[in-house]
Amino acid sequence: MSTHILLASGSEIRAQLLRQAGVNFSTEVARVDEGAIKAALLSEGAAPRDIADTLAETKARKVSGKHPGVMVLGCDQVLDFEGRLLSKPETPEEALRQLMDMRGKRHMLLSAAVIYRDGEPLWRHVGQVRMVMRQSSDTYLEDYVRRNWDSIRHAVGGYKLEEEGVRLFTMIDGSYFNVLGLPMLELLNYLGLQGIIAQ
Repeated sequence: MSTHILLASGSEIRAQLLRQAGVNFSTEVARVDEGAIKAALLSEGAAPRDIADTLAETKARKVSGKHPGVMVLGCDQVLDFEGRLLSKPETPEEALRQLMDMRGKRHMLLSAAVIYRDGEPLWRHVGQVRMVMRQSSDTYLEDYVRRNWDSIRHAVGGYKLEEEGVRLFTMIDGSYFNVLGLPMLELLNYLGLQGIIAQ
């Protein structure tokens, strides 16, 4: 059995997490229309957790079909704010609106991972993190977005906890890895049980 993993994601932070954990992998970005999938699921009343799981599965399944015998890892992350799904901001103005809406309140990050091989699902997990934002001033949030736009435009919710975004929070309840977009501990446990990595 191959001990090689194919990561169906272009996320540099996910690749970095796998590299740092000593997991043997390569990357192939899954080309899927995430916007259309989200819109269809939202119109059916799907829960944010199910949307994250479906997007991760869609990516894993698509790449798996092209690589027989290879374990393919698909991932996705969504932000649930008061039952509303927030995505990566498309403009600095949208990032600022999201941050102003969320300040002083609780939201949840859902990080899904699904493994496929030969077109069949083998494993899945959705990690949850509950987070509370501090009551930051308009001026600080405006400056934060201006300083960090090139980075945060790639992040759901418009912040990166591993960077200056940590200053936006008063409470984080859950795994730091899930904040970064990958349920690492659960993933490594599964790979170890399967003999893909040593344990």
